[in-house]
Amino acid sequence: MSDPKIKNMDDFASVSGISRPTISKYFNDPSSVRKTTRERIERALEQFEYRPNMYAMNQNRRLTKNIGIVVPYLADPFFAEMARNIENHVLEAGFRPVLLGSHGDPESEIENLENLRLMKPAGVLLAPLGRGSDPARIEAFCKDVPTVLFDANIEDLGEAFIGSDNDQSVNLIVEYLCRTGEPPAFFEMKTPANPNALKRRTAYVTAMQRLGHKPHLVQAAGEGWDFEEIGFREGTRVISERSLPSDTILCSNDRLAIGFLSAAYQLGLRIGIADNCALRVAGHDDHPFSRYSCPTLTTVSQDYVSIAAQSAATLIGLIESGNAAEAKSVTLFEGSLIMRGSA
Repeated sequence: MSDPKIKNMDDFASVSGISRPTISKYFNDPSSVRKTTRERIERALEQFEYRPNMYAMNQNRRLTKNIGIVVPYLADPFFAEMARNIENHVLEAGFRPVLLGSHGDPESEIENLENLRLMKPAGVLLAPLGRGSDPARIEAFCKDVPTVLFDANIEDLGEAFIGSDNDQSVNLIVEYLCRTGEPPAFFEMKTPANPNALKRRTAYVTAMQRLGHKPHLVQAAGEGWDFEEIGFREGTRVISERSLPSDTILCSNDRLAIGFLSAAYQLGLRIGIADNCALRVAGHDDHPFSRYSCPTLTTVSQDYVSIAAQSAATLIGLIESGNAAEAKSVTLFEGSLIMRGSA
């Protein structure tokens, strides 16, 4: 005869012969029960294949009304703007936002999550570092706290991901650049910090091949999140070496593009669409500074407003339901072409 199906902690207490308060105490802190009792509970867990609904348990702990918002860099206007939009939705829903920045450091990212854990948050909205993140430790956090990822996705982590459709947005700007001039080369970091960069590289290659053009990757040396400095330094190098395979450059993100624009200016090159211009330069994101570069930067905008609204609504829905999602959901928003003076 097969073991009975365990639906909740009361069922587990009944079949295991261990009191409900003792089991609850174990799940709150395994070290709080005697070793023999802990071993007995763990044998029963294995035998009956029971795993508690951590979200439902959290609802019973009288959690705070705090919602954590963790971003890679608070000083970056892109993340500041995204966080500002999310904060407004969190406040409107009656929760208190707690905003933290990870300074581009994986250990700081985990420290932020652990500090939030101590606060017993109702949930967390996380824009992960991505490539530099520690997925195992983030996964352990997500098992205890309802977590929704935004901006950058890490497969199989969190209850949901909300971000931009990089395939659509990169295809949009590649088509525009090919239609209006020489097909673009792709300027990127050789070791990108953010997983969006890898998605954009793949989308660029696919779009160029679909349009019958040869893809050209121009890779910049450098690691970390100092994108403008890397764009300026490596832009200076490739322009000085006269190694660019095209007079149209599509940068992986706007911050790299802003550095590249500065390098071209220092070397006396005109950027733009006029006949006397040497290069066209475009970016991706519609970073708040892109409209004030010289020349102003042609780019693809991310839908800040929709991403922020959907991220907050998804997490609040999880919190209010008290149930974990059956499967991780992914919501992607399309970008819009922003034509300015640089391309």
